[in-house]
Amino acid sequence: MALKRKEIFLCQQIFSYFRVELCVALVLLIYRIKLCVFVCSESHTFITTYTGINGQTIEGIPEFSAVTTLDGRQIDYYDSEIKKLIPRQDWMKEFESTDTWKEDTEIRQQVQQIYKNNIHVLIERFNQSHGVHTYQRMYGCDWDDQTGASEGFDQYGYDGEDYVALDVKELRYMTAVPQGFITMAKWNNDRHQLEFLRQYYGHDCVYWLKHFLPLRKVDLERRGTPEVSLLQKDPSSPVECHATGFYPAAVTIIWLRNRQDQDEEVDLGELLPNEDGTFQKASTLSIRPEELKKNQFVCVVEHEGRAFQKILTDDEIKSNTSKLLIVRDDYITFNGDINAAASATNRNNQ
Repeated sequence: MALKRKEIFLCQQIFSYFRVELCVALVLLIYRIKLCVFVCSESHTFITTYTGINGQTIEGIPEFSAVTTLDGRQIDYYDSEIKKLIPRQDWMKEFESTDTWKEDTEIRQQVQQIYKNNIHVLIERFNQSHGVHTYQRMYGCDWDDQTGASEGFDQYGYDGEDYVALDVKELRYMTAVPQGFITMAKWNNDRHQLEFLRQYYGHDCVYWLKHFLPLRKVDLERRGTPEVSLLQKDPSSPVECHATGFYPAAVTIIWLRNRQDQDEEVDLGELLPNEDGTFQKASTLSIRPEELKKNQFVCVVEHEGRAFQKILTDDEIKSNTSKLLIVRDDYITFNGDINAAASATNRNNQ
């Protein structure tokens, strides 16, 4: 795992789905990236990110937030305004009544106060006074379900730059800035905490990752049938056969011309993730209006042994022209972990 993870410290999924528009105002505080999402990867990632903000002037943005994601999808969320941990997926709701959920809520409340104190310490160390400042932690693990290999990571950032990071293999903290030397030395001398982190990244993190994966899979498979639509901007534009809402990711989209494969003038799009964990994909057919009148064109979507067909007709296209498709090429995300114990999440003051 690379030490630099600036692309992970970002805002879009730190705040609730209802605050996404506020991320635009935060891009100067943290940073923007384009993160490639490996939707077909056999590697899974489980990460928690904490963000503390000092001196914010935008109403409604919490001074502290915590988000947990599994493979880039939010599974829980907490901030200093709502003051409670809430599930972001239906399959997570069964945990709300458990002692673990209560403990995780209390941990985030404790970390909220610690981050408030730590930001003030860092402002002094960096010889700053006014302005907006951010303090973040991102920690979690990767696990390859084919090889069984796993890797942990634990990093802190201040004002969008690396501050202190844990070398999980060597079990020691490192820093690239002079202002981090005091923190690094203090944490490296806490042998009890380091041994706890060894246990967490060597076992507990991957345990919870594996625990949640089948729960998510069952939920996605229950609602993972593709919805197929034929879309066209105007009669002279290419026709797009768009399939969305399916899970798992494997899907085949083909065009038939008079029951024969149509390979020419067909552009197959990339597989893209939806926010709910399902996927979307499209295949575009370039066809002249006169060709449509002389021949029958059918889009066939095959998924999990089932076939879904849409016959290309004026009526079918018109029935879908009102649909709005939003395909994001700036997919901003980071991954998460939920059940780090208090001593893992509740770091000592700087």
